[in-house]
Amino acid sequence: MNILFVADPIESFKIYKDTTFSMMRELQKRGHRVASTEPRFMSWRSGQPVMAQVRHLQLTGHAVDWTTVTSEAVEPVHAFDAVLMRKDPPFDSEFFYATHLLEQAEREGARVFNSPRALRDHPEKLALMEFADFAPPTLVTRNANELKAFHAEHRDIILKPLDGMGGTGIFRVGADGMNLGSIVETLNQGGATSVMAQAYLPEIALGDKRLLLIGGQVAPFVLARIPQGNEVRGNLAAGGKGVAQPLSDADRAVAEAIAPTLAQRGLLLVGLDMIGNKVTEINVTSPTCFQEITDQTGFDVPSMFVDALEAAMKGAA
Repeated sequence: MNILFVADPIESFKIYKDTTFSMMRELQKRGHRVASTEPRFMSWRSGQPVMAQVRHLQLTGHAVDWTTVTSEAVEPVHAFDAVLMRKDPPFDSEFFYATHLLEQAEREGARVFNSPRALRDHPEKLALMEFADFAPPTLVTRNANELKAFHAEHRDIILKPLDGMGGTGIFRVGADGMNLGSIVETLNQGGATSVMAQAYLPEIALGDKRLLLIGGQVAPFVLARIPQGNEVRGNLAAGGKGVAQPLSDADRAVAEAIAPTLAQRGLLLVGLDMIGNKVTEINVTSPTCFQEITDQTGFDVPSMFVDALEAAMKGAA
């Protein structure tokens, strides 16, 4: 297959941990061809197909000069056998517009994973709200008074923006309410921006677990991202320590209750975040942690993903 990745600039990849890189490596190992573009390099002229400035890649196996661009051209997106949308958040207007261009490419014959429509329908934080039975008490609002009332009810809460990633903009407010007003003002920008509030889960001390749902199946290992020092955030980008663990029976039950619904909607890959037995986020844009789990356990997550991708393509043939 000829696979196009829509992603961040390949020059920014940290290949020792980058999940998109691990996908490319596994695809090339199986004889598939890989290419890359960025949302800013896609265009759509009326009456013509969606086009992209594309770089065809050959992975070298080296740690520094890890890839060679074998050719570069403007090509129709639908000319590729599969398109993998792997652009990192934020889920901003440009990301939104990119999903529309990719959906047009689908109408022209492209197979896009994750589905552009599903990406729009499942924004990272808000997607959780559909599965409230598995979530901690959660509120999404612009209203500062509602956020303060939520704190008064639960006493110890987490506040975060809807469009953040890697733990950015996450605050904990304890029972004393210290700086609650200032934090709310910062996050909701005077009522202009929606904020998510969740009841604090003390099980975060054991890690914010990343479960991977691939083709509707749950990977057998999770990555527990454990906060370090006085930090409340377990995110690896915020200094959390990633410890791979076998999937527990309790976590499997929750994941298997959610996975089929998301898979049916065109979400081939989902990163389910759990603290204790509660789901705190459902990540669909560019879920990560493939390499950390593989390196620590020997379970080949990239292979599981490419198996699912090949099965999806075969089922569409």
